[in-house]
Amino acid sequence: MLRFMLLFAAIFIALFVAELMQPVDRHVIEPFTAAIAKISVWLVGLFDSQVIAFGKELHSTRNGFAISIERGCNGVEAVIILVSAMLAFPAPWKHRLAGIGIGFVAIQLLNLVRIISLFYLGQWSPVLFKWFHLYLWQALIVLDALVVFLVWLRYVPREYIEPA
Repeated sequence: MLRFMLLFAAIFIALFVAELMQPVDRHVIEPFTAAIAKISVWLVGLFDSQVIAFGKELHSTRNGFAISIERGCNGVEAVIILVSAMLAFPAPWKHRLAGIGIGFVAIQLLNLVRIISLFYLGQWSPVLFKWFHLYLWQALIVLDALVVFLVWLRYVPREYIEPA
């Protein structure tokens, strides 16, 4: 357990430091966040054609309301937590890679629901928007990473989980 915790901490710190580096931010995080905005607008466009994306922002052409997907709102931090845990856990690489791929998709799908719900909450109630944005959705995204990790553990071969 100590080995897992130390390895998790080392990977977690390394990935967070990498995420904060300017070249990574400019060439990976910003384009990724802009892609999330475009996907959100595409999904919203299935039932509301009055939404457009400008970079990492979603805008309502109906009333001018806009939100910007900032650091901490793009799901990357939750993915970093999940990847750190899966890489630190002594499991076969095929299980780790499958878990990271499936976990990434699970986190990003929930994050799309988060972004779209916040976009409409912000138009209807600034008070609810603030509460959902700062408290509920932050916790749910991290909880999603934890749930994915716990489900993933059920599929890791037993000899890697149970002490000899």
